[in-house]
Amino acid sequence: MDLDRYTHPLTDRYASKEMQRLFAPRRRFGTWRRLWIALAESEAELGIDISDEALAQMRAAVDELDLEQAAEYERRFRHDVMAHVHLFGDDAPAAKGIIHLGATSAFIGDNTDLILHRDALNLTRTRIVRCVEALAAFAEEHAELPTLGYTHFQPAQPTTVGKRATLWIQDLLLDLEELDHRIATLRFRGVRGTTGTQASFLELFEGDHDKVDDLDEAVGRRMGFHESYPVSGQTYTRKVDYAVQASLAGVAASVSKIAHDLRILAHLREVEEPFESEQIGSSAMPYKRNPMRAERMCALARHVIVLAQDPAFTAATQWLERTLDDSANRRLSIPDAFLALDGCLVLLENVSRGLIVNPQVVRRNLAEHLPFMATETILMHATSQGGDRQELHERIRQHSMAAARRMKEEGADADLLERISGDEAFGLDADELARMVDPLRFVGRAPTQVTRFLERAVAPVLERQREHLVNLDDPDIHV
Repeated sequence: MDLDRYTHPLTDRYASKEMQRLFAPRRRFGTWRRLWIALAESEAELGIDISDEALAQMRAAVDELDLEQAAEYERRFRHDVMAHVHLFGDDAPAAKGIIHLGATSAFIGDNTDLILHRDALNLTRTRIVRCVEALAAFAEEHAELPTLGYTHFQPAQPTTVGKRATLWIQDLLLDLEELDHRIATLRFRGVRGTTGTQASFLELFEGDHDKVDDLDEAVGRRMGFHESYPVSGQTYTRKVDYAVQASLAGVAASVSKIAHDLRILAHLREVEEPFESEQIGSSAMPYKRNPMRAERMCALARHVIVLAQDPAFTAATQWLERTLDDSANRRLSIPDAFLALDGCLVLLENVSRGLIVNPQVVRRNLAEHLPFMATETILMHATSQGGDRQELHERIRQHSMAAARRMKEEGADADLLERISGDEAFGLDADELARMVDPLRFVGRAPTQVTRFLERAVAPVLERQREHLVNLDDPDIHV
Protein backbone atom coordinates (compact mmCIF):
# COMPACT_ATOMS: atom_id res chain seq x y z
CA MET A 1 0.00 0.00 0.00
CA ASP A 2 1.26 3.45 -0.94
CA LEU A 3 0.73 5.42 2.27
CA ASP A 4 1.25 8.74 0.50
CA ARG A 5 -1.51 8.27 -2.08
CA TYR A 6 -5.23 8.71 -1.48
CA THR A 7 -7.30 5.56 -1.85
CA HIS A 8 -11.05 5.47 -2.37
CA PRO A 9 -13.15 4.09 0.52
CA LEU A 10 -15.68 2.67 -1.92
CA THR A 11 -13.09 0.33 -3.39
CA ASP A 12 -11.09 -0.29 -0.21
CA ARG A 13 -13.99 -0.79 2.20
CA TYR A 14 -17.48 -0.98 0.77
CA ALA A 15 -18.17 -2.08 -2.82
CA SER A 16 -18.06 -5.71 -3.95
CA LYS A 17 -15.37 -7.09 -6.21
CA GLU A 18 -18.02 -7.72 -8.88
CA MET A 19 -19.06 -4.06 -9.07
CA GLN A 20 -15.48 -2.83 -8.83
CA ARG A 21 -14.55 -5.07 -11.74
CA LEU A 22 -17.18 -3.40 -13.94
CA PHE A 23 -15.63 0.04 -13.49
CA ALA A 24 -12.00 -1.06 -13.39
CA PRO A 25 -9.55 0.12 -16.10
CA ARG A 26 -9.33 -3.35 -17.65
CA ARG A 27 -13.06 -3.44 -18.26
CA ARG A 28 -13.36 0.15 -19.48
CA PHE A 29 -10.41 0.12 -21.85
CA GLY A 30 -11.11 -3.43 -22.94
CA THR A 31 -14.58 -2.24 -23.94
CA TRP A 32 -13.00 0.60 -25.93
CA ARG A 33 -11.05 -1.95 -27.93
CA ARG A 34 -14.13 -4.12 -28.44
CA LEU A 35 -15.97 -1.09 -29.77
CA TRP A 36 -13.15 -0.34 -32.20
CA ILE A 37 -13.22 -3.97 -33.35
CA ALA A 38 -17.01 -3.86 -33.77
CA LEU A 39 -16.69 -0.65 -35.79
CA ALA A 40 -13.94 -2.05 -38.03
CA GLU A 41 -15.73 -5.38 -38.57
CA SER A 42 -18.98 -3.62 -39.46
CA GLU A 43 -17.24 -1.17 -41.79
CA ALA A 44 -15.46 -4.06 -43.52
CA GLU A 45 -18.76 -5.93 -43.97
CA LEU A 46 -20.20 -2.85 -45.64
CA GLY A 47 -17.37 -2.52 -48.14
CA ILE A 48 -14.70 -0.38 -46.49
CA ASP A 49 -11.20 -1.60 -47.34
CA ILE A 50 -10.04 -3.13 -44.07
CA SER A 51 -7.82 -6.19 -44.34
CA ASP A 52 -8.43 -9.51 -42.63
CA GLU A 53 -4.97 -9.18 -41.13
CA ALA A 54 -5.90 -5.86 -39.53
CA LEU A 55 -9.03 -7.38 -37.99
CA ALA A 56 -7.15 -10.46 -36.83
CA GLN A 57 -4.49 -8.39 -35.10
CA MET A 58 -7.12 -6.25 -33.40
CA ARG A 59 -8.93 -9.31 -32.07
CA ALA A 60 -5.69 -10.89 -30.88
CA ALA A 61 -4.67 -7.74 -29.01
CA VAL A 62 -8.04 -6.94 -27.47
CA ASP A 63 -6.91 -7.70 -23.91
CA GLU A 64 -3.25 -6.66 -24.20
CA LEU A 65 -3.51 -3.46 -22.22
CA ASP A 66 -0.30 -1.69 -21.28
CA LEU A 67 -1.79 1.03 -19.12
CA GLU A 68 1.58 2.53 -18.26
CA GLN A 69 2.24 3.14 -21.95
CA ALA A 70 -1.28 4.50 -22.33
CA ALA A 71 -0.58 6.96 -19.51
CA GLU A 72 2.62 8.05 -21.25
CA TYR A 73 0.71 8.68 -24.50
CA GLU A 74 -1.93 10.65 -22.60
CA ARG A 75 0.75 12.85 -21.01
CA ARG A 76 1.97 13.64 -24.52
CA PHE A 77 -1.37 14.13 -26.26
CA ARG A 78 -3.52 15.36 -23.35
CA HIS A 79 -6.27 13.16 -24.80
CA ASP A 80 -7.24 9.81 -23.31
CA VAL A 81 -8.97 8.37 -26.38
CA MET A 82 -6.12 9.23 -28.76
CA ALA A 83 -3.67 7.75 -26.26
CA HIS A 84 -5.48 4.43 -26.55
CA VAL A 85 -5.82 4.72 -30.33
CA HIS A 86 -2.03 4.89 -30.54
CA LEU A 87 -1.60 2.09 -28.00
CA PHE A 88 -3.97 -0.18 -29.93
CA GLY A 89 -2.11 0.70 -33.11
CA ASP A 90 1.13 -0.41 -31.48
CA ASP A 91 -0.46 -3.74 -30.55
CA ALA A 92 -2.18 -4.21 -33.94
CA PRO A 93 0.11 -2.46 -36.46
CA ALA A 94 -1.80 -3.73 -39.51
CA ALA A 95 -4.86 -1.87 -38.20
CA LYS A 96 -3.10 1.31 -37.15
CA GLY A 97 -4.45 3.33 -40.06
CA ILE A 98 -8.12 2.31 -39.66
CA ILE A 99 -8.66 2.27 -35.89
CA HIS A 100 -11.37 4.81 -34.96
CA LEU A 101 -12.21 5.36 -38.66
CA GLY A 102 -15.01 7.93 -38.96
CA ALA A 103 -15.58 8.04 -35.21
CA THR A 104 -15.28 10.69 -32.53
CA SER A 105 -14.29 10.27 -28.90
CA ALA A 106 -17.91 10.06 -27.82
CA PHE A 107 -18.30 6.90 -29.92
CA ILE A 108 -15.86 5.23 -27.53
CA GLY A 109 -16.64 7.01 -24.28
CA ASP A 110 -20.41 7.26 -24.47
CA ASN A 111 -21.06 3.80 -25.84
CA THR A 112 -18.78 2.33 -23.19
CA ASP A 113 -20.67 4.20 -20.49
CA LEU A 114 -23.97 2.82 -21.77
CA ILE A 115 -22.56 -0.70 -21.75
CA LEU A 116 -21.29 -0.25 -18.20
CA HIS A 117 -24.64 1.26 -17.19
CA ARG A 118 -26.41 -1.80 -18.54
CA ASP A 119 -24.14 -4.29 -16.81
CA ALA A 120 -24.03 -2.38 -13.53
CA LEU A 121 -27.83 -2.06 -13.51
CA ASN A 122 -28.12 -5.80 -13.99
CA LEU A 123 -25.75 -6.47 -11.10
CA THR A 124 -27.66 -4.00 -8.92
CA ARG A 125 -30.88 -5.74 -9.84
CA THR A 126 -29.42 -9.10 -8.83
CA ARG A 127 -28.44 -7.74 -5.45
CA ILE A 128 -31.94 -6.38 -4.86
CA VAL A 129 -33.47 -9.77 -5.70
CA ARG A 130 -31.18 -11.43 -3.17
CA CYS A 131 -32.17 -8.90 -0.52
CA VAL A 132 -35.84 -9.55 -1.25
CA GLU A 133 -35.30 -13.28 -0.82
CA ALA A 134 -33.56 -12.80 2.53
CA LEU A 135 -36.20 -10.42 3.87
CA ALA A 136 -39.02 -12.66 2.62
CA ALA A 137 -37.67 -15.54 4.70
CA PHE A 138 -37.52 -13.22 7.71
CA ALA A 139 -41.09 -12.00 7.13
CA GLU A 140 -42.42 -15.54 6.81
CA GLU A 141 -40.68 -16.70 9.99
CA HIS A 142 -42.11 -13.84 12.05
CA ALA A 143 -45.46 -13.38 10.31
CA GLU A 144 -47.43 -14.07 13.51
CA LEU A 145 -45.20 -12.44 16.13
CA PRO A 146 -47.17 -9.44 17.43
CA THR A 147 -45.23 -6.25 18.00
CA LEU A 148 -46.08 -2.73 18.98
CA GLY A 149 -46.79 -0.53 15.98
CA TYR A 150 -45.64 3.07 15.86
CA THR A 151 -46.89 6.18 14.14
CA HIS A 152 -45.00 9.43 14.78
CA PHE A 153 -42.74 7.05 16.75
CA GLN A 154 -45.50 6.94 19.36
CA PRO A 155 -47.17 3.65 20.35
CA ALA A 156 -49.95 2.70 17.96
CA GLN A 157 -52.05 -0.33 17.04
CA PRO A 158 -50.03 -3.57 17.05
CA THR A 159 -48.74 -5.19 13.90
CA THR A 160 -46.42 -8.18 13.50
CA VAL A 161 -42.67 -8.33 13.02
CA GLY A 162 -43.21 -10.06 9.68
CA LYS A 163 -45.78 -7.52 8.49
CA ARG A 164 -43.34 -4.70 9.16
CA ALA A 165 -40.76 -6.50 7.00
CA THR A 166 -43.22 -6.70 4.10
CA LEU A 167 -43.20 -2.90 3.96
CA TRP A 168 -39.46 -3.03 3.36
CA ILE A 169 -39.83 -5.72 0.72
CA GLN A 170 -42.56 -3.84 -1.14
CA ASP A 171 -40.29 -0.82 -1.57
CA LEU A 172 -37.58 -3.05 -3.02
CA LEU A 173 -40.07 -4.64 -5.42
CA LEU A 174 -41.01 -1.17 -6.65
CA ASP A 175 -37.31 -0.48 -7.13
CA LEU A 176 -37.02 -3.67 -9.18
CA GLU A 177 -39.83 -2.50 -11.44
CA GLU A 178 -38.04 0.82 -11.92
CA LEU A 179 -34.71 -0.85 -12.72
CA ASP A 180 -36.43 -3.24 -15.13
CA HIS A 181 -37.78 -0.21 -16.98
CA ARG A 182 -34.38 1.47 -17.02
CA ILE A 183 -32.69 -1.66 -18.37
CA ALA A 184 -35.40 -2.26 -20.97
CA THR A 185 -35.27 1.30 -22.30
CA LEU A 186 -31.51 1.80 -22.19
CA ARG A 187 -30.18 2.16 -25.76
CA PHE A 188 -26.94 2.53 -27.63
CA ARG A 189 -25.51 5.87 -28.73
CA GLY A 190 -24.32 4.26 -31.92
CA VAL A 191 -22.12 5.78 -34.64
CA ARG A 192 -23.07 9.45 -34.96
CA GLY A 193 -19.97 11.53 -35.62
CA THR A 194 -18.84 14.77 -34.09
CA THR A 195 -22.18 16.58 -33.81
CA GLY A 196 -24.56 13.67 -34.23
CA THR A 197 -25.20 14.20 -37.95
CA GLN A 198 -23.23 11.11 -39.09
CA ALA A 199 -21.55 13.34 -41.69
CA SER A 200 -18.21 11.52 -41.45
CA PHE A 201 -19.85 8.15 -42.04
CA LEU A 202 -21.94 9.51 -44.90
CA GLU A 203 -18.69 10.70 -46.46
CA LEU A 204 -17.06 7.33 -45.78
CA PHE A 205 -19.87 5.52 -47.62
CA GLU A 206 -19.97 8.07 -50.45
CA GLY A 207 -23.45 9.35 -49.68
CA ASP A 208 -25.11 5.96 -49.12
CA HIS A 209 -27.59 6.61 -46.30
CA ASP A 210 -28.64 2.97 -46.07
CA LYS A 211 -25.09 1.88 -45.37
CA VAL A 212 -24.80 4.46 -42.60
CA ASP A 213 -27.97 3.03 -41.03
CA ASP A 214 -26.66 -0.50 -41.49
CA LEU A 215 -23.39 0.44 -39.82
CA ASP A 216 -25.19 1.93 -36.83
CA GLU A 217 -27.30 -1.22 -36.43
CA ALA A 218 -24.38 -3.60 -36.95
CA VAL A 219 -22.15 -2.00 -34.33
CA GLY A 220 -24.98 -1.84 -31.80
CA ARG A 221 -25.89 -5.46 -32.43
CA ARG A 222 -22.30 -6.57 -31.93
CA MET A 223 -22.26 -4.80 -28.56
CA GLY A 224 -25.53 -6.35 -27.43
CA PHE A 225 -27.99 -3.54 -28.21
CA HIS A 226 -31.01 -3.82 -30.47
CA GLU A 227 -31.73 -0.11 -30.66
CA SER A 228 -29.91 3.22 -30.60
CA TYR A 229 -31.25 6.59 -29.48
CA PRO A 230 -32.92 8.12 -32.55
CA VAL A 231 -30.91 11.35 -32.44
CA SER A 232 -27.96 12.71 -30.53
CA GLY A 233 -25.57 15.61 -30.45
CA GLN A 234 -21.98 14.64 -30.02
CA THR A 235 -23.06 12.71 -26.93
CA TYR A 236 -26.18 10.82 -26.00
CA THR A 237 -28.52 13.02 -23.99
CA ARG A 238 -27.38 13.36 -20.39
CA LYS A 239 -30.99 12.89 -19.35
CA VAL A 240 -30.16 9.18 -19.55
CA ASP A 241 -27.53 9.50 -16.82
CA TYR A 242 -29.98 11.43 -14.69
CA ALA A 243 -32.73 8.83 -15.13
CA VAL A 244 -30.36 6.00 -14.21
CA GLN A 245 -28.96 7.74 -11.15
CA ALA A 246 -32.42 8.82 -10.02
CA SER A 247 -33.37 5.14 -10.10
CA LEU A 248 -30.30 4.30 -8.02
CA ALA A 249 -31.24 7.06 -5.58
CA GLY A 250 -34.68 5.46 -5.29
CA VAL A 251 -33.10 2.17 -4.27
CA ALA A 252 -30.88 4.03 -1.81
CA ALA A 253 -33.96 5.64 -0.27
CA SER A 254 -35.48 2.20 0.28
CA VAL A 255 -32.30 0.86 1.84
CA SER A 256 -32.01 3.91 4.07
CA LYS A 257 -35.59 3.53 5.32
CA ILE A 258 -34.95 -0.13 6.18
CA ALA A 259 -31.69 0.72 7.92
CA HIS A 260 -33.27 3.55 9.92
CA ASP A 261 -36.02 1.17 11.07
CA LEU A 262 -33.41 -1.38 12.12
CA ARG A 263 -31.53 1.26 14.09
CA ILE A 264 -34.71 2.18 15.95
CA LEU A 265 -35.52 -1.47 16.62
CA ALA A 266 -31.96 -2.01 17.87
CA HIS A 267 -32.50 0.82 20.36
CA LEU A 268 -35.69 -0.91 21.51
CA ARG A 269 -33.68 -4.17 21.71
CA GLU A 270 -36.37 -5.92 19.68
CA VAL A 271 -34.38 -6.67 16.51
CA GLU A 272 -30.61 -6.60 16.12
CA GLU A 273 -28.21 -6.91 13.23
CA PRO A 274 -25.53 -9.64 13.29
CA PHE A 275 -22.72 -9.04 15.75
CA GLU A 276 -19.41 -10.88 15.45
CA SER A 277 -17.89 -12.67 18.45
CA GLU A 278 -14.86 -10.33 18.50
CA GLN A 279 -16.64 -7.21 17.24
CA ILE A 280 -16.06 -4.07 19.32
CA GLY A 281 -18.86 -1.54 19.60
CA SER A 282 -16.93 1.29 21.23
CA SER A 283 -13.32 1.99 22.11
CA ALA A 284 -14.45 3.59 25.39
CA MET A 285 -17.62 1.67 26.29
CA PRO A 286 -16.99 -2.10 26.14
CA TYR A 287 -20.66 -2.99 26.61
CA LYS A 288 -21.79 -1.22 23.43
CA ARG A 289 -23.48 -3.17 20.66
CA ASN A 290 -24.03 -0.56 17.99
CA PRO A 291 -26.00 -1.11 14.75
CA MET A 292 -22.93 -0.11 12.72
CA ARG A 293 -23.95 -1.93 9.53
CA ALA A 294 -27.33 -0.22 9.46
CA GLU A 295 -25.62 3.09 10.18
CA ARG A 296 -23.22 2.50 7.31
CA MET A 297 -26.13 1.71 5.01
CA CYS A 298 -27.65 5.08 5.89
CA ALA A 299 -24.35 6.85 5.26
CA LEU A 300 -23.77 5.25 1.86
CA ALA A 301 -27.41 5.65 0.83
CA ARG A 302 -27.22 9.35 1.61
CA HIS A 303 -24.23 9.63 -0.72
CA VAL A 304 -26.12 7.90 -3.55
CA ILE A 305 -29.15 10.14 -3.08
CA VAL A 306 -27.02 13.30 -3.14
CA LEU A 307 -25.09 12.09 -6.20
CA ALA A 308 -28.31 12.11 -8.23
CA GLN A 309 -28.02 15.90 -8.30
CA ASP A 310 -24.83 15.70 -10.38
CA PRO A 311 -26.38 14.32 -13.59
CA ALA A 312 -29.38 16.62 -13.15
CA PHE A 313 -27.12 19.67 -13.22
CA THR A 314 -25.05 18.16 -16.03
CA ALA A 315 -28.11 17.55 -18.20
CA ALA A 316 -29.36 21.06 -17.45
CA THR A 317 -26.10 22.78 -18.41
CA GLN A 318 -24.98 21.01 -21.59
CA TRP A 319 -24.74 23.61 -24.37
CA LEU A 320 -26.02 22.93 -27.86
CA GLU A 321 -24.42 19.74 -29.25
CA ARG A 322 -22.22 19.21 -26.13
CA THR A 323 -19.74 20.79 -23.76
CA LEU A 324 -16.92 19.04 -21.94
CA ASP A 325 -17.87 20.21 -18.46
CA ASP A 326 -19.73 16.92 -18.15
CA SER A 327 -16.60 14.79 -18.39
CA ALA A 328 -14.82 15.14 -15.05
CA ASN A 329 -18.12 15.12 -13.18
CA ARG A 330 -19.30 11.91 -14.85
CA ARG A 331 -15.98 10.18 -14.14
CA LEU A 332 -16.74 10.75 -10.45
CA SER A 333 -20.50 10.56 -10.07
CA ILE A 334 -21.41 7.55 -12.21
CA PRO A 335 -19.01 4.97 -10.72
CA ASP A 336 -19.50 6.38 -7.22
CA ALA A 337 -23.27 6.00 -7.42
CA PHE A 338 -23.10 2.37 -8.51
CA LEU A 339 -20.28 1.46 -6.12
CA ALA A 340 -21.89 3.15 -3.11
CA LEU A 341 -25.27 1.55 -3.77
CA ASP A 342 -23.58 -1.80 -4.23
CA GLY A 343 -22.04 -1.33 -0.79
CA CYS A 344 -25.52 -0.60 0.60
CA LEU A 345 -27.03 -3.72 -0.91
CA VAL A 346 -24.15 -5.98 0.14
CA LEU A 347 -24.73 -4.79 3.71
CA LEU A 348 -28.50 -5.14 3.45
CA GLU A 349 -28.28 -8.74 2.29
CA ASN A 350 -25.75 -9.58 4.98
CA VAL A 351 -27.87 -8.01 7.71
CA SER A 352 -31.14 -9.46 6.40
CA ARG A 353 -29.77 -13.00 6.46
CA GLY A 354 -28.62 -12.61 10.05
CA LEU A 355 -31.28 -10.51 11.78
CA ILE A 356 -31.79 -11.44 15.42
CA VAL A 357 -35.27 -11.08 16.91
CA ASN A 358 -35.65 -10.99 20.70
CA PRO A 359 -39.24 -12.24 21.17
CA GLN A 360 -39.32 -11.69 24.93
CA VAL A 361 -38.37 -8.05 24.51
CA VAL A 362 -40.93 -7.67 21.72
CA ARG A 363 -43.63 -9.13 23.98
CA ARG A 364 -42.57 -7.03 26.97
CA ASN A 365 -42.68 -3.77 25.00
CA LEU A 366 -46.08 -4.67 23.61
CA ALA A 367 -47.39 -5.75 27.02
CA GLU A 368 -46.53 -2.33 28.43
CA HIS A 369 -48.95 -0.60 26.07
CA LEU A 370 -51.46 -3.27 25.07
CA PRO A 371 -53.72 -2.90 28.13
CA PHE A 372 -54.44 0.70 27.18
CA MET A 373 -55.18 -0.30 23.58
CA ALA A 374 -57.49 -3.08 24.80
CA THR A 375 -59.74 -0.77 26.78
CA GLU A 376 -62.30 -0.48 23.98
CA THR A 377 -62.59 -4.27 23.81
CA ILE A 378 -62.98 -4.43 27.60
CA LEU A 379 -65.58 -1.66 27.52
CA MET A 380 -67.65 -3.39 24.84
CA HIS A 381 -67.54 -6.74 26.65
CA ALA A 382 -68.53 -5.30 30.03
CA THR A 383 -71.36 -3.33 28.45
CA SER A 384 -72.66 -6.46 26.71
CA GLN A 385 -72.82 -8.12 30.13
CA GLY A 386 -75.23 -5.46 31.38
CA GLY A 387 -72.93 -2.66 32.49
CA ASP A 388 -73.59 1.04 31.96
CA ARG A 389 -71.44 2.13 29.04
CA GLN A 390 -70.95 5.72 30.21
CA GLU A 391 -70.12 4.74 33.78
CA LEU A 392 -67.68 2.07 32.59
CA HIS A 393 -66.06 4.52 30.18
CA GLU A 394 -65.40 6.95 33.03
CA ARG A 395 -64.01 4.20 35.26
CA ILE A 396 -61.62 3.09 32.49
CA ARG A 397 -60.54 6.68 31.98
CA GLN A 398 -59.73 7.09 35.65
CA HIS A 399 -57.93 3.75 35.89
CA SER A 400 -55.92 4.54 32.74
CA MET A 401 -54.83 7.93 34.00
CA ALA A 402 -53.80 6.50 37.35
CA ALA A 403 -51.85 3.65 35.77
CA ALA A 404 -50.09 6.00 33.32
CA ARG A 405 -49.25 8.45 36.10
CA ARG A 406 -47.73 5.65 38.19
CA MET A 407 -45.63 4.51 35.20
CA LYS A 408 -44.29 8.01 34.62
CA GLU A 409 -43.76 9.11 38.21
CA GLU A 410 -42.61 5.86 39.79
CA GLY A 411 -41.19 4.01 36.78
CA ALA A 412 -43.54 1.13 37.59
CA ASP A 413 -45.00 -1.41 35.18
CA ALA A 414 -48.49 -0.87 33.83
CA ASP A 415 -51.07 -2.12 36.33
CA LEU A 416 -54.17 -1.14 34.37
CA LEU A 417 -55.44 -4.72 34.06
CA GLU A 418 -55.02 -5.28 37.79
CA ARG A 419 -57.02 -2.13 38.48
CA ILE A 420 -59.83 -3.22 36.14
CA SER A 421 -59.95 -6.79 37.47
CA GLY A 422 -60.28 -5.36 40.97
CA ASP A 423 -63.18 -3.12 39.97
CA GLU A 424 -66.45 -4.99 40.55
CA ALA A 425 -68.22 -2.81 37.99
CA PHE A 426 -66.55 -4.78 35.19
CA GLY A 427 -67.16 -8.28 36.56
CA LEU A 428 -63.90 -9.59 35.05
CA ASP A 429 -61.20 -11.61 36.74
CA ALA A 430 -57.51 -11.64 35.78
CA ASP A 431 -57.79 -14.77 33.60
CA GLU A 432 -60.68 -13.34 31.59
CA LEU A 433 -58.81 -10.10 31.08
CA ALA A 434 -55.67 -11.95 29.99
CA ARG A 435 -57.66 -13.75 27.30
CA MET A 436 -59.14 -10.47 26.15
CA VAL A 437 -55.73 -8.89 25.67
CA ASP A 438 -54.18 -11.74 23.71
CA PRO A 439 -51.90 -9.78 21.34
CA LEU A 440 -52.99 -11.74 18.26
CA ARG A 441 -56.50 -10.32 18.71
CA PHE A 442 -55.14 -6.85 18.00
CA VAL A 443 -52.99 -7.34 14.89
CA GLY A 444 -55.91 -7.42 12.49
CA ARG A 445 -55.14 -9.24 9.25
CA ALA A 446 -51.37 -8.82 9.53
CA PRO A 447 -50.46 -12.56 9.46
CA THR A 448 -52.79 -13.14 6.52
CA GLN A 449 -51.42 -10.10 4.73
CA VAL A 450 -47.88 -11.43 5.11
CA THR A 451 -48.78 -14.83 3.70
CA ARG A 452 -50.74 -13.36 0.81
CA PHE A 453 -48.04 -10.81 -0.01
CA LEU A 454 -45.28 -13.42 -0.05
CA GLU A 455 -47.35 -15.76 -2.21
CA ARG A 456 -48.75 -13.24 -4.67
CA ALA A 457 -46.13 -10.49 -4.89
CA VAL A 458 -42.81 -11.98 -3.84
CA ALA A 459 -42.83 -15.64 -4.90
CA PRO A 460 -43.44 -14.89 -8.62
CA VAL A 461 -40.52 -12.44 -8.66
CA LEU A 462 -38.18 -14.89 -6.97
CA GLU A 463 -39.23 -17.69 -9.29
CA ARG A 464 -38.58 -15.57 -12.38
CA GLN A 465 -35.22 -14.52 -11.00
CA ARG A 466 -34.10 -17.89 -9.66
CA GLU A 467 -30.77 -17.75 -11.47
CA HIS A 468 -29.97 -14.40 -9.86
CA LEU A 469 -30.12 -15.98 -6.42
CA VAL A 470 -27.22 -18.32 -7.07
CA ASN A 471 -24.89 -16.51 -9.48
CA LEU A 472 -23.13 -14.44 -6.81
CA ASP A 473 -21.09 -15.40 -3.79
CA ASP A 474 -22.54 -14.54 -0.39
CA PRO A 475 -21.84 -10.89 0.40
CA ASP A 476 -18.45 -10.23 1.94
CA ILE A 477 -18.30 -7.44 4.52
CA HIS A 478 -14.78 -6.03 4.52
CA VAL A 479 -15.01 -4.05 7.77
